[in-house]
Amino acid sequence: MTDGRHAAEDLLRELAPQVLGVLVRRYDAFDLCEDAVQEALLAAALQWPGAGVPDNPRGWLVTVASRRLVDRIRSDSARRRREDTLALATPQAELLGAAADTASDAERDDSLALLFLCCHPSLSPASRIALTLRAVGGLTTAQIAAAFLVPEPTMAQRISRAKQTVKASGTPLAVPEGADLTERLADVRHVVYLIFNEGYATTGSDDTGLTVPELSAEAIRLTRMLHRSVPDDTETAGLLALMLLTDARRPARTGPSGELVPLADQDRGRWDHRAVAEGVDLISRTLPLGRVGPYQLQAAIAAVHDEAEDIGATDWPQILALYELLEQFGPNPMVSLNRAVAVAMVHGPAAGLDLITTLEADNRTARHHRLLATRAHLLELLGEHEAAAASYREAARRTTSAPERRHLGAMAHRLEADA
Repeated sequence: MTDGRHAAEDLLRELAPQVLGVLVRRYDAFDLCEDAVQEALLAAALQWPGAGVPDNPRGWLVTVASRRLVDRIRSDSARRRREDTLALATPQAELLGAAADTASDAERDDSLALLFLCCHPSLSPASRIALTLRAVGGLTTAQIAAAFLVPEPTMAQRISRAKQTVKASGTPLAVPEGADLTERLADVRHVVYLIFNEGYATTGSDDTGLTVPELSAEAIRLTRMLHRSVPDDTETAGLLALMLLTDARRPARTGPSGELVPLADQDRGRWDHRAVAEGVDLISRTLPLGRVGPYQLQAAIAAVHDEAEDIGATDWPQILALYELLEQFGPNPMVSLNRAVAVAMVHGPAAGLDLITTLEADNRTARHHRLLATRAHLLELLGEHEAAAASYREAARRTTSAPERRHLGAMAHRLEADA
C-alpha cells in the first residue's frame, strides 16, 4: 500500500503541471485554474491509492479539474459574466465527458511554459519559489509552508498574491523565444537552484534538522524536466549535474543524532554512487561542448570532490583552477571564500587566510558564519587554537542552523579543552 501511495504521489506531481497547462490554455484564468487543479489532485490523492489509478490519469484529472472550475464559477454570482463567457467558449462535451483529455490541446505538455509563468519577473524570489512548488511541483500549501517553516496562512497569502500578480500581468502561457528565452531561462534555473539549496542546507532556525530532502528532490525533479525541455542548454545540464553530485553526499552529511558531519569526515561509502555516476557522466558530456558557465564549473568542482576516494586524494590544484575560472564570471564573495579554501589546501593555510582578510572588507560576508568558520579552520591548521576557538564561537553565534551551531560550538569546545 505504501509503495502504491508513493507511486500515485509521484504520478500526481508529474501530471500536475501538465493538467494545469491544459486548463490555463483552455480557460485563460491562471488563478482559478490553479485552485481547480489543486482540488483535483486532492481528490486523486484520496481515491487512487484505494480504487487504483484510472486508465487515463491525466484525462481523469483534466475532467475533474474542469468540473471543479465550472462549479466554482457557477457558484459565484458575482462572476456570472465570466460563466457565460466560459460556457459559450467551452463545448459541453468537454466538461461532461469521461475523458476531457482527448482534445488536441490536451495532448500538449505546457509544463515548461508554466515554469516560466511561475518565475515571472514581477514576482519576488520567495513568491517564485512558492508558486513554482505549488503550481508545477504539485505540493500543497501546507507542505510548502512546512518546508519553509512558516505558518500555513502566511504561505497561502504569499501564493495568493503571486497568482494575482501573474494574472494582472496578462502574460500568456507560452515559452519565451529568442533573447528573452535566454534571460528567463536563467531566472528559472536560479529559482530551482534556490529550492535545492534550501533543501540541502536549510536556513530554518528551528531544530528540525540540517536538510529538507523533499525540497532537494523536488528541485532535482524540476531540473530534470527543464533539462528534457532544453537538452541543448549546457547550463541547465550543468545545474542538474551539480544537484546530483551535491545531493549524492546527503546520506553521509548527518550522523545518527542528526549532527553535521563535515566533508572531510564523511563515510564516502554512504554516498549515493548512482547519483555520482549520473552527475559525472552528464558534466563530462556537457563541458566539451564549449559553452561553459558557472553551473557547469560548480558541477565540475563537485565531481572532483566526489571522485576522490578520501579527502587526502582530492585534486586540490584542479579545484583551485576551476574556482579561478568561476571567478571570471563575476564577483561572488562565496566563490571567493571557497577559492580561499582551495588556495589554503594548495599553498598552505596562511595563503588562504590572506584571501579571507580581503573578504572581511566585503559587507556581504564580513560577519557571515561561513567566513568565520573557514577562518577558524585555517587558524586551527596554523596552530593558533585560541583565535580559532574564538572564531568558531562567533560563527556558531551567527548561523541560523541549529545543527551547524552545535557543530561549530563543539569545535570551539574541543580546542578550548585541549588548551
